Amino acid sequence: MGELYPVVEAFDRGMLDVGDGNRIYWEAAGNPAGKPAVVLHGGPGQGSSPGMRRGFDPERYLVIMLDQRGCGHSVPHASDHGADLSVNTTWHLVADIERLREHLGIGRWLVCGGSWGSTLGLAYAQAHPDRVTELVLTAITTSRRPETDWLYGGAALFFPEAHERFIAAVGCGPDDDVYAAYTRVLADPDIEVRTAAALAWMEWEDTVLSLEPNARPNGYADGPREDLLAFARLCAWYAMHGAWLDDRPLIVGAGRLAGIPGVLIHGRADLSCPAATAWELARAWPDARLLIDDSTGHRGGPGIKRQWLLDALDAFAGT
Repeated sequence: MGELYPVVEAFDRGMLDVGDGNRIYWEAAGNPAGKPAVVLHGGPGQGSSPGMRRGFDPERYLVIMLDQRGCGHSVPHASDHGADLSVNTTWHLVADIERLREHLGIGRWLVCGGSWGSTLGLAYAQAHPDRVTELVLTAITTSRRPETDWLYGGAALFFPEAHERFIAAVGCGPDDDVYAAYTRVLADPDIEVRTAAALAWMEWEDTVLSLEPNARPNGYADGPREDLLAFARLCAWYAMHGAWLDDRPLIVGAGRLAGIPGVLIHGRADLSCPAATAWELARAWPDARLLIDDSTGHRGGPGIKRQWLLDALDAFAGT
């Protein structure tokens, strides 16, 4: 069930100057004359990978991927403690996506994203609804402060000992601002100090997902240190600022998506992003169809969630 399409190599790629001293990496794969789609990675700071386009039929889609500011192949990289994050916000990323669309000469495109990518996809679509044909979102989160506070605090109800290690790694107590503390330590000039904090951040995220079916570590600890540092630093930075969405909450703004078909795919066992957010979003966005799989969590795996993703993308390929 749910056989993904094979990985296809990009036929075009580049670095786009988006201002503020930033250049973002992008690549295009599939059929140059196919239906345009943009894939938004998670994190923030996860970066894109070729496997993220395996849900798209390469004969029918033109698939665009990009590394958001500060991660992947984009520069400057957030692993550099001197990188200026003041110009790395949700609304900078939204503007980057729109600038990339214009650069590539694409009129409208399908937007696909998971986890943080679902937040960014919603923010982009609400800012530019006339440029979006459909939305396909998985592991739904709108990055509201209560959602973020649940992930990095409330989930301690299940993992009290692990959470104590998480906050202690940056010298915090139960009542301290853990986001600010991690943001400070992850910008320390000493790379060993930064690395220890990043590993502690990643250990907590992996712990929260450890009870899920098919749970597996994120893998950052075994990958390039730069990717680990960028991921943790950007996650803490966005969490500290409420993803700059407090005055533009995405569920309240869902009315701007009227007329845009959407498919929302979520795992009921997703401890990091409880299903209530996906439910609220679907109620606020009548053109969206919510599919909840009782047997999977945040990362999922082979099964009905994958099949739902393939079915949605195959159905939209002809529209």
